[in-house]
Amino acid sequence: MTVALYVPGDRPDRFAKAVASGADVVILDLEDAVAADAKATAREAVDAWLAEHGPAGLQVRVAAGSSDDLAMLAVHAVDVRLPKVRGAADVDAVVDRLDRPIHALVEDAAGLTSLDEIGRHPAVASLAIGEADLRADLGASSDAVLQHARILLVVAARAAGLPAPLMAAYPAVRDLDGLEADCRAGAALGFGGRAAIHPAQVERIRSAFAPSEDEVAWARATLDALGDAGVATLGDGQMVDEAMARRARAILARLR
Repeated sequence: MTVALYVPGDRPDRFAKAVASGADVVILDLEDAVAADAKATAREAVDAWLAEHGPAGLQVRVAAGSSDDLAMLAVHAVDVRLPKVRGAADVDAVVDRLDRPIHALVEDAAGLTSLDEIGRHPAVASLAIGEADLRADLGASSDAVLQHARILLVVAARAAGLPAPLMAAYPAVRDLDGLEADCRAGAALGFGGRAAIHPAQVERIRSAFAPSEDEVAWARATLDALGDAGVATLGDGQMVDEAMARRARAILARLR
């Protein structure tokens, strides 16, 4: 389970707090979180932080099409979070300049229908969806649209052999109960964690993605009953097989 915390690139006063927040990854953001007239300042701040502290545990979200962002990152071995990916060609455009793992962010219908192509690009390390941008692109007000997109994302990531994707950031920072409920729904779909936009969200996300006591008990009982056999029966009469064992191992992996 992974929590990735975004921090605006023009707020270097927040970088250390973000790193200490307990998030697994900190994303230094040069895109949406930074106003147009602050892009250069943000780039300088991110450059200085990477030069002093190194890239461990960090990603940088570049602004789509920004050659200045890519030029700055040329001297830092940090993963790139690439927004507005619509196909493999968008990844190629970055890889031609930077030999880095790319975390592809799909934000419109063109990208959504190209998830398989994007996910199978050899430079792509993960897939994600920008849900607010996708909803705007589709002109959709129904949450059913996002549910469909989420399912497509989970399936595409699995088919490409990538890690379970992270859910998009939950914008209502103060609604921690709503965040937790949405995370639990995402975990049930197969997501592997979530992006956060405030340190207060980090532990609630981690808690929500942790398996329940009932799930852990079922997983342990399943693996104990199955042992080396191909098929077994639990005490309540439920038959379990290797497919269920894989699910049980996934549950215990979330616990760890």
